[in-house]
Amino acid sequence: MASTSLDAKALANCIDHTLLKPEAVDADFDRLCAEALQYGFYSVCVASSRVAYVANKLRGTSVRICSVVGFPHGNMTSAAKAFETRDAVKAGANEIDMVINIGWLRGGRLAEVEADIRAVREACGSGAPDGPGVLLKVIIETCLLDEADKIRACELSRKAGADFVKTSTGFASGGATVEDIALMRRIVGPDMGVKASGGIKTRKVAIAMLEAGATRIGAGSSVSIVGDSAAGAGY
Repeated sequence: MASTSLDAKALANCIDHTLLKPEAVDADFDRLCAEALQYGFYSVCVASSRVAYVANKLRGTSVRICSVVGFPHGNMTSAAKAFETRDAVKAGANEIDMVINIGWLRGGRLAEVEADIRAVREACGSGAPDGPGVLLKVIIETCLLDEADKIRACELSRKAGADFVKTSTGFASGGATVEDIALMRRIVGPDMGVKASGGIKTRKVAIAMLEAGATRIGAGSSVSIVGDSAAGAGY
């Protein structure tokens, strides 16, 4: 459990500094990387088409590269998600944030949901720059699920070998809540990660998520969060 006394450096090390806006240009990713280095963010999180660019910028540093896969809707084929994963890993991704197939989950096609996650889990080990074991986070899009489906999504993610469950893409109707983080932590237990993302724009909210059981924060307002100032628009 995090403490409200967590200093800016320790808080920054819990944050995936995120830029997923489709209109972002190279200069925006240059700034993302510079901020990650300046503030000590754990990773930068970008679309797969931007992995090679940011990996080149951050080569030789401790900042990790996170790529989203199947983003933002999660309703492409498992083969497509696996291909995108292998491509992102080859380009330099250390971590993959995949979107679950929400319609399959809500429709009770649970074996297919598990197989979908497992396909990406297996692809994470192919050609990884750090060797096998590229970290996998599963985005379950909590705002579109009832409690029973949130529980099923967490259980299937754990069963399929994911390292984390994650609340949100930031592109649906809602983001992370303290209640959802507490539920997800309860279901996955102490050994999996829980990532809170979507709508986290202040230090107070970020700390609340960590205290509820999150181990990682995804945010586009990361600089404002660690600076404890009012945040602008973002992930």
